[in-house]
Amino acid sequence: MKIENGNAVVAVLHTPREKLFGILDEISAAGVLMRGIDLSYFDDWCAAIANSEPHLAMSDCFIPMWRVEKITLDASNGDLLSLSEQFEKRTGRTIGEQ
Repeated sequence: MKIENGNAVVAVLHTPREKLFGILDEISAAGVLMRGIDLSYFDDWCAAIANSEPHLAMSDCFIPMWRVEKITLDASNGDLLSLSEQFEKRTGRTIGEQ
């Protein structure tokens, strides 16, 4: 499956090492534009949304291409749910609503 604008993705970055989860807006030679959160915050973020507690919103960010190590499509794998599916199951909302 091709990675396209609007897809849920995981971006792995370096210098410093980070992993972001979010919705891809655009990929260009200059970099990646996406709306997302740090992947380490994912479980707490889902719990806060599910419990109607205050939480950090997904933020728009531009990542220069020199920082991008890889971008993967957020997809389920057999019995393992994708992050988007996990989010929907835990919160009752779609990732696009955030």
